[in-house]
Amino acid sequence: MRKIFLTIGALALSVSSLFAQENPEIGKSIFKPKNLRTESNKGKFFFFWGYNFSSYAKSDIHFTGPNYDFILHDVKAGDRPTKFGSTYFDPSRLTIPQFNLHFGYYIKDNYSISLGWDHMKYVMDIPQQVKITGYIGDEISNPSIPTGNRAGQYNGEMITVDSAMLTFEHTDGYNFASVGLERYDDIINNRKGQQVLTMESGIDVGLLIPRSDVRLFGEGANHFWNIAGYGASAKVGLHYRFYKGLYLQGNFKTGWTDLYNIRTTGRRGVDKATQQIWFFENYWALGFRF
Repeated sequence: MRKIFLTIGALALSVSSLFAQENPEIGKSIFKPKNLRTESNKGKFFFFWGYNFSSYAKSDIHFTGPNYDFILHDVKAGDRPTKFGSTYFDPSRLTIPQFNLHFGYYIKDNYSISLGWDHMKYVMDIPQQVKITGYIGDEISNPSIPTGNRAGQYNGEMITVDSAMLTFEHTDGYNFASVGLERYDDIINNRKGQQVLTMESGIDVGLLIPRSDVRLFGEGANHFWNIAGYGASAKVGLHYRFYKGLYLQGNFKTGWTDLYNIRTTGRRGVDKATQQIWFFENYWALGFRF
């Protein structure tokens, strides 16, 4: 009888040991030497939707085409957030404000990959004074566009850029379509071993697909979306989980983009602009993990 009890006890210890090995692997947090969480994120999906405010460093814009090649230096620009109101809650108008949509998958408990669309808006300040280098002919492009008193050779002079000379906006929008890699570190867990407050950090790389509204000496249009360049960014933020899979997210992102094919007059293969932009983005979103 004693041997039977010893055998049963050994089997019980083996079974408990087996189940202990099946506990989900929990990623280590830089904030906690011992992670008390009991639920792993590995294999789960998430998505979030939110809105952003953006700002931009000064940048140079290079315009080229028949009989002109000039650079506007240190151009100032800002974003154009939609005034808070019914637009943010109307399903048919949700894409009008500056929005963020991301969808991702946890490849490990504390790492995910994601696809994202950041719809920012870039609006050049008009009027403004900037330095200009290069030349502008009396008539530019093909068919020709008269340039009036802006014609000339420039070597760093200050010039006032007004709406008669230029309108330059990526307002529908300055779209960053990206692939991201994110890491998560627990800050606070609840008594049930669930995440409450988590830090996210990560990087994104992708394409810039703006819909640019440009008019050069009065000629141009609000062009359709086109792949104008590429970019990369880094981000950091916080997730606050308030109910089951629902969470609120606030992130700060900074990135660099190279737009080498911006549409201007709409005459493809004739006129274009190039620009490199540093952007700074703050976005707030509602997310769901499942």
